[in-house]
Amino acid sequence: MINKIWFFIIAFSVAFAATNGRLEALNQEIFTSLKSSLDLSLGLLGSMMLWCGILKTAEKAGLVEKLGSLIRPMLGFLFKDIPARSAAMGAMIMNITSNMLGLGNAATPFGLKAMEELQKLNREKDTATNAMCLFLVINGAPICFIPSTVISIRASLGSNNPGSIIIPSIISSAAAITVGVICCRILERKGGKVQ
Repeated sequence: MINKIWFFIIAFSVAFAATNGRLEALNQEIFTSLKSSLDLSLGLLGSMMLWCGILKTAEKAGLVEKLGSLIRPMLGFLFKDIPARSAAMGAMIMNITSNMLGLGNAATPFGLKAMEELQKLNREKDTATNAMCLFLVINGAPICFIPSTVISIRASLGSNNPGSIIIPSIISSAAAITVGVICCRILERKGGKVQ
């Protein structure tokens, strides 16, 4: 579907430029955009490699597991219906801690595994459980202590202090996750059905 949308946008742009005699301007803008995209990508490459290396070192040093042991009681409180030592809980903990450390690429497989395990616990296979919905909200708005992607973008664009985003990022993500969890709890009560 997204390919059709992109095709429509591109075709509409070319047709609009051709009918208004601006095809040359469109062509020039395409090459200008390609150059600025390449410059941005190359600028991001160095800082992304640095942050990914630091975060991978933290992961190998056991920081993910230590952080996971700290959040396990909180997740036990939020997901009361999920057994504490289940594979689903383990995958959720690894997903959330990876997201907290800015390891989005490492978090994705754990998130998929968590949903797969939650589906195994689901009695109604064609309906998402409250735990699945809550996990999706938490996964969609994770608290991130090291927003490495944003720091890298800010650094590549010449920011004087690219790390100044860390505290606002923590505050905004904590607010988002709090609102998300509250909304999930309200909807669970309105639905009257907890699985």
